[in-house]
Amino acid sequence: MMKSVLVTGSSTGLGLESALVLAEKGFEVYASMRSLDRRDDLEKAAASRGVKVHSLELDITSKDQSARAVEKIVSETGGIYGVVNNAGIGLRGYFEDLAEDEIRAVFEANVFGTMFVTRAVLPYMRRAGEGRIAIVTSVGGRIGSLGVSAYCSTKFAQEGFGESLAQEVLPFGIYVSLVEPAIIKTERWGTNRGVARGATDPASPYCEWFKNSERLADRLVESSPTTPRHVARALVKVMSARRPRLRYLVGSRAAPIMFLRRHLPAGIFERLYFGAAMHQVVRGEKPEA
Repeated sequence: MMKSVLVTGSSTGLGLESALVLAEKGFEVYASMRSLDRRDDLEKAAASRGVKVHSLELDITSKDQSARAVEKIVSETGGIYGVVNNAGIGLRGYFEDLAEDEIRAVFEANVFGTMFVTRAVLPYMRRAGEGRIAIVTSVGGRIGSLGVSAYCSTKFAQEGFGESLAQEVLPFGIYVSLVEPAIIKTERWGTNRGVARGATDPASPYCEWFKNSERLADRLVESSPTTPRHVARALVKVMSARRPRLRYLVGSRAAPIMFLRRHLPAGIFERLYFGAAMHQVVRGEKPEA
């Protein structure tokens, strides 16, 4: 059996780079996307890197599509060794400005979509007695931030799901890993930004604060040293290690923040980290180094 790996959300950003790097490492990669309109971009990128990937149409919010996609991989390769749950959407805005349908959509994609794909691969991995399940979450799944309450909620949910699932399936030889990137400049910050309809309504009491928080986020994105390739390398470790870790924190900025969260008294960390962010957003000040 070829070691086939399904990477969801592969049309751009983290998914695209991860699919290419895994293919470079010798995995039989099935790169899925919601619409095959972007297939040419994927195939051109693969050709320029001297690798081959299989493009696959998959809307992860469809349980039936998830099952059919996995069945196709199994029929062509004899099984499925790994899955990278990367596909998802963002939602930016203060909670009171988020519509119910917007919140439901982000949960359908980020949480239930991850669960649908994972449920589809588990029977084949159990029968094979091995498997790797990676869930690309975020530092925002460990530390919440203002202006992204719904998005962070989905990432916290993915963290809880992955941590629990890891314990349930390990006796079958299946490893679950949570890959937690710091802020990264991708298409998520452009055409796929995902700003809520009411977030920029001048009538909202949060409107100016949200605009300030977006400017702060943009400055952090522009100065971020973390790239999609860093995430891809972590995913290679998940798929290649004999005993992958439960968590892979990605990004030089993420490690010190998590260290402080772990070792500082809660009240001090909250005043330093949350307090500084709120101060900058409410007053519209530039962040200090």
